[in-house]
Amino acid sequence: MKQDIHPEYVEATVTCGCGNSFQTRSTKKSIHVEICSACHPFFTGKMKFVDTTGRVEKFQRKYNWKRKEDKTDDKKVEAAK
Repeated sequence: MKQDIHPEYVEATVTCGCGNSFQTRSTKKSIHVEICSACHPFFTGKMKFVDTTGRVEKFQRKYNWKRKEDKTDDKKVEAAK
């Protein structure tokens, strides 16, 4: 093998957008991620929209999802009476 061609493998701190951080090893000293296992819906079991640029809200406004949900709730209340 050739000598001195491999990068240095050091302790790294991974920091998530939710505030969670943990230690691992990498060629970089610090890594910043948007989502981790502590806040990802697959691992937590909670349904959560992960959105940093407002795409989900823009989609909901475009197709009036809030208004449709309110109408279906009103129909359920009327049907229960």
